[in-house]
Amino acid sequence: MRLASIDIGTNTILMLVADVERNGTLSVVRDEHFIARLGKGVDEHGFIQKETFQRVRRILSQLKSIADSNGVQHLAACGTSALRDAANRQEFIDFIREHLPIDIKILSGQEEAESTYLGAVSEYLEDSPSGEYAVLDIGGGSTELVTGTGSNVSSAVSIDIGSVRLTERILKNSPPENTALEDAVKLVQNHLHHISPLPSATTLIGVAGTLTTLAALNLQLKTFDKTLINRYVLTKETIERIFQELRHLTLDQIRRYPQIHPSRADILLAGILILLETLHKVNLSQITVSDRGLRYGILLQMARTLINA
Repeated sequence: MRLASIDIGTNTILMLVADVERNGTLSVVRDEHFIARLGKGVDEHGFIQKETFQRVRRILSQLKSIADSNGVQHLAACGTSALRDAANRQEFIDFIREHLPIDIKILSGQEEAESTYLGAVSEYLEDSPSGEYAVLDIGGGSTELVTGTGSNVSSAVSIDIGSVRLTERILKNSPPENTALEDAVKLVQNHLHHISPLPSATTLIGVAGTLTTLAALNLQLKTFDKTLINRYVLTKETIERIFQELRHLTLDQIRRYPQIHPSRADILLAGILILLETLHKVNLSQITVSDRGLRYGILLQMARTLINA
């Protein structure tokens, strides 16, 4: 059967279209990516801005057309941090439902973390079905860290700090002042205070734009190539080097890097800072990049429900 999942995040909107067999085998048909900034201003004002309604509607309309033209039988759309936090989230959901035949489910932090874990580890399970995994998802509004054995989740933590939120609160200038960087580190550390070190044998997998951008930067890719980025290993030393390189640059200088999407340039430093502080907290020296994540988990869970129905 052909399914589609839409991940409506604080910064991005992603859609996966895939064929799923009864044994759970997944074949990707389309993998779409848009930077929509749904969460712009949500942390400061508590509301999704009215102009954002129209911007997101246009993107979702385009994705729905792609799904329909590719013969999608079932579609699931889920929202995360920005929709959890916005006081006008129901108004937004009703607006989308009125204009498009799309019903958006708002995931709790726990649900988001568990689905992201399932999506990220899915390609590892054939080789190591009982391996020890941890999945880090640095989103725009929140960050999830999930640990587990094989496909079974052991613990899931969702913290209310992400690259957009940290940028809007503290890292507003490029380059940021030293005091701003210090304040940002303290804020992230406060959010991570309850996270414990992970066993050294854990395979730490990182999903979302901060990780894929770092891999592209270190590989010096001219165009995005998921075959090179997926499973690419980043060491803490490499991440620190890139952070030190970018922290002294203006926004215009950062945007000149072909590996950095212009709409991600202003929030990348915040994402890298969250990554570095998390690596320090879990006491691991490297992370493996994955281009999978929540949209894969949503789709796999939908497939299981349909197959077992």
